[in-house]
Amino acid sequence: MKINDLCKAIKPIDEQAVMESQKRWNSIAKPLHSLGKLEDAIIRIAGITGDATMHLEKKGLVTMCADNGVVEEGVTQSGQEVTAIVTENFLTGAATASVMCKKVGADIFPVDIGVAVDTNAINRKIAYGTKNFAHTPAMTREEAEKAILVGIQMVQDLKEQGYGILATGEMGIGNTTTSSAVVSVLLGKPVEEMTGRGAGLNREGFNKKILTIKNAIQLHNPDSEDAIDVLSKVGGLDLAGIAGVFLGGAIYRVPILIDGFISAAGALCAARICPKTKDFMLATHVSKEPAAVMILKELGLEAPLHCDMCLGEGTGAVAFYPILDLANEVYTKMSTFEDIKVEQYEEYK
Repeated sequence: MKINDLCKAIKPIDEQAVMESQKRWNSIAKPLHSLGKLEDAIIRIAGITGDATMHLEKKGLVTMCADNGVVEEGVTQSGQEVTAIVTENFLTGAATASVMCKKVGADIFPVDIGVAVDTNAINRKIAYGTKNFAHTPAMTREEAEKAILVGIQMVQDLKEQGYGILATGEMGIGNTTTSSAVVSVLLGKPVEEMTGRGAGLNREGFNKKILTIKNAIQLHNPDSEDAIDVLSKVGGLDLAGIAGVFLGGAIYRVPILIDGFISAAGALCAARICPKTKDFMLATHVSKEPAAVMILKELGLEAPLHCDMCLGEGTGAVAFYPILDLANEVYTKMSTFEDIKVEQYEEYK
């Protein structure tokens, strides 16, 4: 099945479920809208799923893991071998995201979509890492499309297993470089504004990172109107896979949580491939990376958490799960005005 054909199947959010969810919140014995963005999140999920009854008990984190050839240019502090190490750590419970998932009751699904060596993660490998985009396009268009389809398929598989909500994460040394490149092209913003220090670079490394991205964009001239072209030329397999997860969320009506900068870059790609996808995403936190706020603004989303996080792996999205659980607890279990025989609040415009 082609990506465009799958996107044609995306239907608008369910406005009836939105109204039912809003009505339920308004009936709960508390001041109207007093839980703010927590209420908004539950209402949004109702519209996405088409059901004002929440089914958030079974939740997951999909981490797309891939290597990026551009690390050869010295744009990272860590070596490429770290990608495989952390990918394995997702499985053993030693990675940060794994620890957090265990605490909040979420299952983690690390996907090897392009790690430079074989791993024990879910094997959906498209290639053993991308090429160095400083000299040649990161991958072919066909590889980028295959990676997107991997993300879509993951959502379908997990929905069939009963998962009601998913978070996005990633692992790939060099992926703040690829994300900065992709976002710079898609937003039409200067590379300097879109690029941060990633996992930690000195000034020399940071300047090298910016120059590498600028030269690559000039060399390959990616089409800003074609997100798949951008992904294939200056992106990464993990980014393409994440874009697929967001597209899958819209196709199969599963709410998808955006993590930080890298996941947001994947979300932006998905929205450019199919604009309707934006309605099926939920922002969670504002990353410290400079472009993160700009991407969320472009997507029309506002993140509730401001924790100065920039770890990646899906950690910011996972941190939002307990907040959703609290909101859902009030939404489903709290007494209504009718229950306690108190007159309901009247809404004034």
